[in-house]
Amino acid sequence: MSRELILSAPLIDPFQRKINYLRVSVTDRCDFRCAYCMSEDMSFLPKSEVLSLEELERLCETFIHLGVKKLRLTGGEPLVRRNIMHLFRGLSQHLKSGELEELTLTTNGSQLSRFADELADLGVRRINVSLDTLDAHKFAAITRWGKFDKVMMGLDAAKKAGLKVKINTVALKGVNDDEVDKLISWCGDEGFDLTFIEVMPMGDIGEVERVDQYLPLSQLRASIEQKWTLNESLHNSGGPARYVDVIETGQRIGFITPLTHNFCESCNRVRLTCTGMLYMCLGQEDAADLRIPLRESDDNAVLEAAIREAITRKPKGHDFIIDREHNQPAVGRHMSVTGG
Repeated sequence: MSRELILSAPLIDPFQRKINYLRVSVTDRCDFRCAYCMSEDMSFLPKSEVLSLEELERLCETFIHLGVKKLRLTGGEPLVRRNIMHLFRGLSQHLKSGELEELTLTTNGSQLSRFADELADLGVRRINVSLDTLDAHKFAAITRWGKFDKVMMGLDAAKKAGLKVKINTVALKGVNDDEVDKLISWCGDEGFDLTFIEVMPMGDIGEVERVDQYLPLSQLRASIEQKWTLNESLHNSGGPARYVDVIETGQRIGFITPLTHNFCESCNRVRLTCTGMLYMCLGQEDAADLRIPLRESDDNAVLEAAIREAITRKPKGHDFIIDREHNQPAVGRHMSVTGG
C-alpha cells in the first residue's frame, strides 16, 4: 500500500495490520517497586512533563475517531494517579455510544478496594491484575513496597463488583517457578484466567540481573503439562498472549513470549505514554511526539495527521534480546513509562 493510501485510510500499518487497540500509560509512577520492572530508588517524570487528564482524554478520543475500539489504561499503576476516575468517566461515554467496544486496565491491585465498584459502574468488564506469587514473604521481596493482603482484598472487591479478572504473572527463575501449580489451582478456584509472561529486557533495574531472572516459557509449559491437561484455545483477547484451556480447572492459561517467540505478526496495538509519546512497537525506540500537535492546535485534524504519519512507521516486529555479556536492557526506557 502506498504512503498516500495509508494516510487516507483508517489506521492500517505498512504490513496491512489494522490498528484498533491503544494502551495508554496514564502515569509512570507506582506504589510498588517490582524488582524486574524498576530500581528501588526510581526517578519519576516531573509532573510538568505529564499530560493532564483532559489532554489524555482528547488524545484517546482522537484515536477512537480513527477506529480504535479497545482502550487499556496502564501505568506505572494507573489507579494511583490523582482523579483518575475522571478520565474513566469521560471515556466511558464512548462505550455507551458504541464507538468504543472495551475500556479496561492493568493494575497491581493495590487500589481495587477503592475503585472496583465504580469501574464496574462505568462499563469496565474485565481487568488484568499483576501478581507474581501467592507467598506473602516473596511478594514483599518482589514488589519491595507492596502489601499482599491489600491486593487480596482488592481482588475480592473486583470479584464482588462483577469484574472478570485475569492474573498476569512474570515467570522468574528461582523465584516463583516452584509456585506454578499452586497459581493454576488457585486461579481455577477463584475463576480467574492466568497469563505467564517472560521477563522483558526494558530499563535499568539496578543490581538485579535479568539473565538470572529469565525463564523460557517453553520450559515452563513443559513443566505444566506434566500435571495439567492443556488444549489449544482459539480465544483471542486482542493482546499478544497465546492461550490454552486447562481441562481440570475450566480456566485459561496464556503465554506471552517476547523472547522465545516473536508475537508480532498480528500486532494491532500502539502505546501512548503519559507525556504524549506514541510508541508503535514496545520493543523499538522509534516514537512520535503527539504532545506538540496536541498543544499547538485545537484542530484535531493536525493531531490526526500526526497519528497517521506515525502509523506509517510501525515496524514489522520487535527484536527483544537478553544481553548476557553486558547485562544491558534491549530497550532503555522502563516498562512503567511505556505501559504494560
